[in-house]
Amino acid sequence: MSLKAFRNFSQIVTLSKAHQKDGRNLSPEDLSVIENASIVFDSDEIVWVGKDKEMPGEFLSVPAESFEGKSLLPELVDSHTHLVFGGDRSSEYSMRLNGADYQEIANAGGGILSTMNATNLASSEELFELGVKRIEQIYSYGVGTIEIKSGYGLNYEKEKECSLIIDRLKEHFKGQVQIINTFMAAHAVPKDFSSSNDYVNQVVIPLLKELSEIGIIDAVDIFHEAGYFDEIDTQQLFDVASFLNIPVKSHADEFKDNKGAILAVKNNALSTDHLLCTEADGIDALANSNTVATLLPGTGFFLGKPQADAQAFFSAGVKVAIASDYNPGSCHCDNVLLVASLAAPTYKMNIAQLWSAITLNAAHALNLKSQGALIPGLKPRFTIFDVDNIDKITYHWGANLCIR
Repeated sequence: MSLKAFRNFSQIVTLSKAHQKDGRNLSPEDLSVIENASIVFDSDEIVWVGKDKEMPGEFLSVPAESFEGKSLLPELVDSHTHLVFGGDRSSEYSMRLNGADYQEIANAGGGILSTMNATNLASSEELFELGVKRIEQIYSYGVGTIEIKSGYGLNYEKEKECSLIIDRLKEHFKGQVQIINTFMAAHAVPKDFSSSNDYVNQVVIPLLKELSEIGIIDAVDIFHEAGYFDEIDTQQLFDVASFLNIPVKSHADEFKDNKGAILAVKNNALSTDHLLCTEADGIDALANSNTVATLLPGTGFFLGKPQADAQAFFSAGVKVAIASDYNPGSCHCDNVLLVASLAAPTYKMNIAQLWSAITLNAAHALNLKSQGALIPGLKPRFTIFDVDNIDKITYHWGANLCIR
């Protein structure tokens, strides 16, 4: 493969020390910033990174672009989105601000079932085109890897269609945006099923088996929560996924501590997400595992609810990621960098924890171990910002400073 060189960055954030520490127990210096730096790479891997004046002679003749006044970071990763959906729930946000609770919104025709209805009424082409527009917008922020969950069809045929749409989006953006297709038909229980287990056995598991035969599913997720899917449902689905050799994830401990984090760790889940109510035993289990704790601060901001006790996770040595949870009802925000920047003061995160949460650790939450840091041997997946110092990126809330 032919080599390329990007030279003369004001700063390159390598996260090399964060990578060495597996994204845990991070200090500010674990950003591993190189000033006046350059990088050499081919299409498959990073070959060299360091101060420009120290570039080995063998690379001096490599075709190069110059990036004075710019900064290079590992590619941003949004490891939790629900961006394939139809309809609009903007009125619910106003209702909530005006004092309506979840039940009042549901009684007015809102809630997840309204998105289910709108998604089922939308054609495959309409959902695909909406997905394209949403991904293009997310990509413009510097996000190069996006996980997309199904889960708004909530019947066999529409859930199948949504998974196929995500696969089509993956092909459409191939070479530009890396998309992870997560099967989450177990997102809610439709009203026409007598129990969650009936829905799991009649729809979720049979469809997962069918889709596994064509090899388009990258991970399996389930909403393990009271009123949605219980421990029996979750373990049953995890067992089937394990048999099919598909990694698992979960939504857990959002409304109360149902020991969802512990069950996720027991099943070697890639990540378990939300975790607003996870207690000490769940945090300890995560700290002693490879399962990433994905926190979703945007959901708390959007709904006006308390945030996760992030410091309990950081202090215990848990590997923590942050994702947008972009969805139509509980967090209609597609900008994970903005979400993380807003959350950092509340979470009391240092700068290395912040950046690792949306690069290195977020990549690991998707089983992408060959990216997330800018070190030789890893993939050359990075984001370029039009700033001479990375402090300006998280300081300018909401400003889009990405140029590539």
